[in-house]
Amino acid sequence: MSLWVDHYRPRSLDELHYHKHLSSRLRSLAASGDFPHMLFYGPPGAGKKTRISCTLKELFGPGVDKLKVDQRVFLTQSKRKIEVNIVQSNFHLEITPSEAGNYDRTVIQELLKEIAQTQQVDLSAKQRFKVVVINEADSLSRDAQAALRRTMEKYMTNMRIILCANSTSRLIAPIKSRCLLIRVAAPDPDEMRGVLGYVAKSVGFDLPPDPADKIIEDSNGNMRKAILVLEALKMQSPDLTGNITIAKPDWETYCHKVADLIVQEQTPARVMEVRTKFYELLSHCIPPTVILKTVAERVVERVDESLKADIMHWAAFYEVRMRLGNKKIFHLEAWVVKVMSLYKQFFYGIDLTDFD
Repeated sequence: MSLWVDHYRPRSLDELHYHKHLSSRLRSLAASGDFPHMLFYGPPGAGKKTRISCTLKELFGPGVDKLKVDQRVFLTQSKRKIEVNIVQSNFHLEITPSEAGNYDRTVIQELLKEIAQTQQVDLSAKQRFKVVVINEADSLSRDAQAALRRTMEKYMTNMRIILCANSTSRLIAPIKSRCLLIRVAAPDPDEMRGVLGYVAKSVGFDLPPDPADKIIEDSNGNMRKAILVLEALKMQSPDLTGNITIAKPDWETYCHKVADLIVQEQTPARVMEVRTKFYELLSHCIPPTVILKTVAERVVERVDESLKADIMHWAAFYEVRMRLGNKKIFHLEAWVVKVMSLYKQFFYGIDLTDFD
């Protein structure tokens, strides 16, 4: 039995519940004879991948739903083997090159060149090109983006690229200029209420207004999270009445504890304690950027107004450093030391870097 978020996921552009103008635009693009490279961007849970899959179905028909997962092995110049999972149909491929880390350029170059040099062999296809969907495009290295740009220019006849990203800020300008940018904004509360009501009725119950409002507030525009929370609450309390509380994920609670430790005490010993907790979060595969964002937001809630801007400035600074470097823990720890130093200076005029 599948989760509600998968079972009731829209399968066509007509079934999408919000951003109707966007669905209409995608439908006309799919019907036109000149389908461009595209870049879908927006916050997590807004529906980017759902719209991409619906657009592919509009382009090629129901054949795109017949998927298989392959594991491809790529050989780097240093003869190192890189394994990447590829989801594919007869008409498209879906890859996440960032799984290969610093070797994403090799994946981009070899795979796209291989696809682009072959023509569509399925005679029933409405289009004569294949589509490559690249997830987490904003996590691609500069080298991989440069390789992607060259491929987009050279093999336009046999291939189209659809990029999926949370933000366009980390993509190089040549890639953005070669794509049609499609912004998928987070749904507003009324749109989320409509989708939750639709899912509830499809399951066979009516969603009361109070739990719906709590779910929407907790989800903060993330439709995927809202449906997952709805299913979890329904399993816990079938009638969805009484005092309903939405539990936070364990990693988020743990991040809040780390933030509290930073605010409570600013010493070298506390820095070491926080480092240990960061290692634990990283070992459980929590992305370092998510850790930094969650801890920073919690710290900002607990400090004086005059410190908030500086704390977020340094969080942004070390997030950029983190993306450029390899050892994520160094940048997380550097941000913690900086925040403690700012806190000490504000209250006591003491600079924590004096302890280095």
